[in-house]
Amino acid sequence: MPTGHDLTGLMKFLGRDEWRGCFEEVFDDHFGPALDACGMEFDDLSETLGHDWAMTLWGCAFEDFLTQDFEGQASNIVDDYVKRRGWKETAQSKAYMMALRTSIMSLYEVSNVAPGQSLMARDLIRGGEPITVSEGTATKTLKQWDRIAARIVPVMGKNVLAGGLLPFTPQATETLFDGLRGTFGKRNARKLPALKDEELQAVASMFTLSWLFDTLDRAMGRPLLQNSDGDDIVFHDVRFPLASGVAQRDIAARLNSIPGMVQENAKFWNWMEEVPQGSDKPKTAEATTLDTLMDSGWRVIGNAELKDRLLHLSANSAARAKNGTDLIRQALGDLVRTPLTEIRTVEQMMAERPGKHTQTPSSSIPPEIAEETIHEFLDRHYLDTLDQPVAMLGNKTPRQAAKTPAGRQKAADWLKYLENQTAKQPDPTHPMATYSFEWMWKELGLRDLRQ
Repeated sequence: MPTGHDLTGLMKFLGRDEWRGCFEEVFDDHFGPALDACGMEFDDLSETLGHDWAMTLWGCAFEDFLTQDFEGQASNIVDDYVKRRGWKETAQSKAYMMALRTSIMSLYEVSNVAPGQSLMARDLIRGGEPITVSEGTATKTLKQWDRIAARIVPVMGKNVLAGGLLPFTPQATETLFDGLRGTFGKRNARKLPALKDEELQAVASMFTLSWLFDTLDRAMGRPLLQNSDGDDIVFHDVRFPLASGVAQRDIAARLNSIPGMVQENAKFWNWMEEVPQGSDKPKTAEATTLDTLMDSGWRVIGNAELKDRLLHLSANSAARAKNGTDLIRQALGDLVRTPLTEIRTVEQMMAERPGKHTQTPSSSIPPEIAEETIHEFLDRHYLDTLDQPVAMLGNKTPRQAAKTPAGRQKAADWLKYLENQTAKQPDPTHPMATYSFEWMWKELGLRDLRQ
């Protein structure tokens, strides 16, 4: 039996001669520029992004098509269908179709998610207070402060989400906003222009294209993880075989002579680098920075470890691995032989889950102790971050940004981004997922913007 939001009959009606050509025009508006730029056909999206995303994208174009009027005796497909075939549909189905007929695609910020029940949605383009949306499926995966491009339509006294829902990254958001500023205002303006509903309705394809360009870019390999030097994260394990007759104590003595090598125990060293104030390259909005900064103000840029007859140098980028290799060769000379290097990407590291190895040591640290330790580390890390330049804040520190009205909103958006990324941990009980950013909102005086 069809559901209250079933559009099967309307989709079949799309095959009629008078509507097929009109839909092709709308379809090309939504996908043509992105597909042409990537040398792809629409069918290729199923292989690149997955069948479900390809169907969601098709749905975005279809829902936009339902809102449009064309020349001819029947100017809109919903009006035509309801007139000819409406008697076949339930009252709820017809109400849903008519709501889509006048619907508007916009960008919303999600909050107060009740899985399987509802969410609050704040329109980031048209403004206004957040509204309650009844939703059973998407709320099972959406997280606090997610941004979604969607159509929210009133049906039988409730606000519901239409099927064409696209999650927006900060990069896709900026692409969309830049396009809106260029179309309706000044491209270099800080604020979005005030848009009428009919103006926003006319540029629905801009949402699809912004999402598609961003997603295809990432799917085709754009790096998302960097270290503080701005290098793409690629893990290097450089293994130096010890020369015949060389003892580990001989290696230790030479390693201790390398500037920045700090010995932790008999077989392990942290390779440290002093961090002068303001020396970090600004973090980019599209990349997450991975690095460890000690309380002393020194950054860990690698490790050295003696294992059996090998000296292992670990670093998270090609540049750091090369620099460390040169330092070790210079200090150790003929005590080590020509090294071999193993390189692993982030994806490969993530694929190495417990169970794939014959020996997996179990942790003896109680979960509550591990959580406390990680939370203390994150406290120190983010306290330091408050005084570091952030690209999302115009290369200002969070404390500097929070001193101006415009900066306060940017700082609030930055905090929401941090909370949102943390909430997306696969394991909701992981210490990263349970970390609270409440103190940062209070520290920056932004608690009034946490809504």
